[in-house]
Amino acid sequence: MRILLVGAGGVGDAIAKIAARRDFYDLLVVTDYDLARAERTVAWVRDRHGDEVAARFAADRIDASSADSVADLARRYEATHVMNAVEPSFVDTIFAGAFAAGADYLDMAMSLSHPHPEHPYSETGVKLGDAQFARAEEWEGAGRLALVGMGVEPGLSDVFARYAADELFDSIDELGTRDGANLVVRDEDGEEVFAPSFSIWTTIEECLNPPVIWEKDRGWYTTAPFSEPEVFDFPEGIGPVECVNVEHEEVLLMPRWVDARRVTFKYGLGEQFIGILKTLHTLGLDRTEPVRVRSANGPVEVAPRDVVAAGLPDPATLGPRMTGKTCAGLYVTGTGKDGAPRAVYLYHVSDNEWTMREYESQAVVWQTALNPVVALELLAAGTWRGAGVLGPEAFPAAPFLELMARPEADGGYGQAWGLEERSA
Repeated sequence: MRILLVGAGGVGDAIAKIAARRDFYDLLVVTDYDLARAERTVAWVRDRHGDEVAARFAADRIDASSADSVADLARRYEATHVMNAVEPSFVDTIFAGAFAAGADYLDMAMSLSHPHPEHPYSETGVKLGDAQFARAEEWEGAGRLALVGMGVEPGLSDVFARYAADELFDSIDELGTRDGANLVVRDEDGEEVFAPSFSIWTTIEECLNPPVIWEKDRGWYTTAPFSEPEVFDFPEGIGPVECVNVEHEEVLLMPRWVDARRVTFKYGLGEQFIGILKTLHTLGLDRTEPVRVRSANGPVEVAPRDVVAAGLPDPATLGPRMTGKTCAGLYVTGTGKDGAPRAVYLYHVSDNEWTMREYESQAVVWQTALNPVVALELLAAGTWRGAGVLGPEAFPAAPFLELMARPEADGGYGQAWGLEERSA
């Protein structure tokens, strides 16, 4: 396996650091528009693991906005797999570039949605992933695999959905992804500050777009942002967090392969975060269309959302100032294998203190990065295989969860996942 990793930001950097402890690939090429970032990641691998491990790494520059750039680099390095680790606005070009180069493809966020032009809060327009699924027959006909939504959410949550359907339930009422954390970021004076732990560009996209819900009798439909608030109790000391509906890939992926009456995604944002997002929307600062701005050097055009992103700290740099844990999981209700009502929460918790100590990566980006590396290893071994545009639910869940939880000393990743029985 020869991997072209597109993006050396927080998640891409963590993917390389996790992969450095594994030996299932022959080459991992870390690429970024800013070559220095890619080189910095490879230098970290060399400093931490030595020249022998670093010999399987390379750094190069890439233009993720150009399918030709992606294809040319994939061909140059004879990449068998293109791993997309940049913002979802680049999905279309990286997806096309991988196909043109004859490589398989993985991402952690799917092609962007566009709200319904007349009824955005009741009907779907262009859904997340629609552009990719429209090319599914083309990928399948070429014998190529595009594994989409293979991060943590989506990704691990979708693996949990497959596991619940195969191992725990006879019938499922709801697959409800629930994400919450007690992470805190402080400034140099120890004061708590607003600093999103993931890309603000992606966070705005997810949280201000109309959330999508799926119901068997209705199909996909939308609601208003931040709808249906509920307090969900997260494990391992995180505790109760208010969660709200957010647009997310799980709702577009799970119903394609897992039988359930309802599929939802709710994110624990908190009152302050919701208030800030609403303000950004009110001021038009969530827009991606460029606006003309006067500057000292004359008029320039800039997207307001890019300005917001530029004004906030890089999430990859927050680790030393962050404390707490983040939890990704799936709440499943239905009828268990014994015919009785059952409710479970399947989850994985990432502790920022541990991820910083082990990988010098903050918890949110590290937890996201873990799962595509596990998936790549299963693909390299032939345990997972397929062609077309497929989500994680299309593959057996047990091998993934076993490899993820197995101790590192025994060839696994040493990342235990949890199963809590809840009141049905």
